[in-house]
Amino acid sequence: MKRTIFITGGAGFIGSHVVRLFVNKYPDYHIVNIDELTYAGNLENLKDIEKTPNYTFEKANIIDTKEIQRLFEKYMPDGVIHLAAESHVDRSITNPTEFIHTNIVGTVNLLNAARSIWKDNFENKRFYHISTDEVYGSLDEEGFFTEETPYDPRSPYSASKASSDLLVRAYNHTFGLPVVISNCSNNYGPNQFPEKLIPLAINNIKNMKPIPIYGKGENVRDWLYVVDHANAIDLIFHKGRNGETYNIGGNNEWQNIKLIKKLCEVMDEKLNREPGTSASLITYVKDRAGHDLRYAIDSSKLMNELGWQPSLQFEEGIVKTVDWYLTNSEWLNNIVSGEYQKYYTEMYEK
Repeated sequence: MKRTIFITGGAGFIGSHVVRLFVNKYPDYHIVNIDELTYAGNLENLKDIEKTPNYTFEKANIIDTKEIQRLFEKYMPDGVIHLAAESHVDRSITNPTEFIHTNIVGTVNLLNAARSIWKDNFENKRFYHISTDEVYGSLDEEGFFTEETPYDPRSPYSASKASSDLLVRAYNHTFGLPVVISNCSNNYGPNQFPEKLIPLAINNIKNMKPIPIYGKGENVRDWLYVVDHANAIDLIFHKGRNGETYNIGGNNEWQNIKLIKKLCEVMDEKLNREPGTSASLITYVKDRAGHDLRYAIDSSKLMNELGWQPSLQFEEGIVKTVDWYLTNSEWLNNIVSGEYQKYYTEMYEK
């Protein structure tokens, strides 16, 4: 194989799209997917490529120092695309410590392992750390996050990601480790675990259950179709400048309530329901603690330097997303029931 690339968190939502892209696009790369298969990791996301010759799955937790070192010594990767993370803000409010361990200690374990096998030979090596726009804090009604925006994380989740970003930069400056970082906006699309807003709403609408909306639904997010994110990761990994940060946004700002109402319109049409049926399920609940008002990303650096563009506007992307979830109802039912967690045992432990 021409290169060996570790992709951490490759059984998750974004990670599975990156794994699929790299396995199919680069048949001369050996793609090693490292995932602990916590609640959000699902090997069913990768059934279509799991037997491809250039793909290997390794079940491992990135906070296990010895196991991570063993895997680096076994495969001797020359690239790491690090997506593994605890990422749900609500869970970070309930259990901050878990986020500190995975997002900070886990990242340091990977950095140390990369240093140990690359030593000072960094030619054709790259450690790519994927982060979030939430490290920048909250915006008012105007302005955008740029790569120069000061960090101002507001939740345990975003604070843990900000810490890992800074550690990656420190390893670049102190040890010369070749790194790139990207900070992305909210992703949506196929295979997203239904604790997040869009798949949760799709599932609830389908089953005529209440759609919970925090506060008055006035919070604004920039939405990025996951396949567009995977394509950006591909570009940054191969062509991004060493030590640089790139922001990835969809240029699709939506208030939560307007997004949900749009989703309700699409669902009514797809399910042949009377207009307004799905919207009647909207239920306002107590706002999230420390809920940031608005996120919006300026992706001009990525566009100008590497030629990336998002392929879909939200109105088109949400239709494709709804179609996927309605077509793949078995996948969604397996998630909701917990059956998906048996897949690893059936595939790897029999």
